[in-house]
Amino acid sequence: MSNICKTVTLRKRSIKNGTMQSFYLDYYPGYRDESTMKVQRHESLGIYIYSKPKNQRERDYNDNMTEKAEAIRCRRFESIVNERYDFFDKEKQKGDFLAYFKKKAEEKTTKWENVYKYFEGFVEGKCTSGEISVDLCVRFMEYLQTTTQIRHPKQKLHTNTASGYWSTFRAVLHTAYRDHKIKENPNGFLDRIDTIPTEKEHLSQQELITLAATPCEHEVLKIAFLFSCLTGLRRSDILALTWNRIQPYGDGGMYITVRMQKTKQLIKNPVSKEALDLIGFYNEDENRKPTDKVFEGLTCSMTQKPLKKWLDASGVTKHISYHCSRHTFGSLQVDAGTSIYAVQHMLGHKNVSTTQVYADMSDETKRQSVDCITLKPRPTLTIVKSANG
Repeated sequence: MSNICKTVTLRKRSIKNGTMQSFYLDYYPGYRDESTMKVQRHESLGIYIYSKPKNQRERDYNDNMTEKAEAIRCRRFESIVNERYDFFDKEKQKGDFLAYFKKKAEEKTTKWENVYKYFEGFVEGKCTSGEISVDLCVRFMEYLQTTTQIRHPKQKLHTNTASGYWSTFRAVLHTAYRDHKIKENPNGFLDRIDTIPTEKEHLSQQELITLAATPCEHEVLKIAFLFSCLTGLRRSDILALTWNRIQPYGDGGMYITVRMQKTKQLIKNPVSKEALDLIGFYNEDENRKPTDKVFEGLTCSMTQKPLKKWLDASGVTKHISYHCSRHTFGSLQVDAGTSIYAVQHMLGHKNVSTTQVYADMSDETKRQSVDCITLKPRPTLTIVKSANG
């Protein structure tokens, strides 16, 4: 008993030595599954009937199961028609938006995963696609502005962090709308969270020299942090760096190729001989494999209290985190006169305005500029004529 409705056909196949039959849907010419992006021709429904019913009970059972299978076929076809004519399927509104968000976050970056955790907490673990509205999104924005950190419950989420998470959530909404997971895109009705200016702490040239001369309890931490100051690599990139990522230029010198963990941006940066000497790049080691980690033994926990202990021992009183090594690289490069655009590409910034912060931080440039304005008369230039006129 097959019921055909244009592109979706309900069919049966024999199983269990022919005593039972299984229902499946036949899509013609095929239906693309949005989650896998694969063309689907058949879908098993997991509904079975008797091939030869022996009594009324089995016949009634067959009729009941056939009716259920036909109902599923109609829903599938309705979904296809809605896609074709840009109608939003009512069944999609019941879809698990959190599950979709989680899957996308796993495919993206750590930042997406962090935003997912905050949104999951905000909706208390349940949210359908149909519940995504302007009002819900505004309340989530307010939640980000008032909530505490997940890792440090006693500390409020920083305004700039909330702003970044909110921008990421808006990107999630855009992606969900593009994937036909939500009926409307609320972004046109949502405001941004304004950021506040913050000082990006960094080490001066002299502080960096002093720190390099200070012993550290964990030698791998010392080498990794100083290497970051010399290259601008993030902690996540340092942890993942392998020896085969350091390659020679054709005309001499070396460079590092890194797919940045945070932004997925591919950078190819020259690396100084001093930085290479720091990690023992030229040391002969027959046990070293190209795929081995450069900073074997380095852990995230080392970049917390052990780093602070080392900084305290050096006499540095600034609030320096591991990420400040990146700020140190950017600010010292600008101080040295490196083009802001060169620094942008070395740091892997997509927008030069992000790099411009280091120019604003440049103490050397400011110190040179303050003498441009004076209250004292400038000396006049006296021209002495020669005897010949």
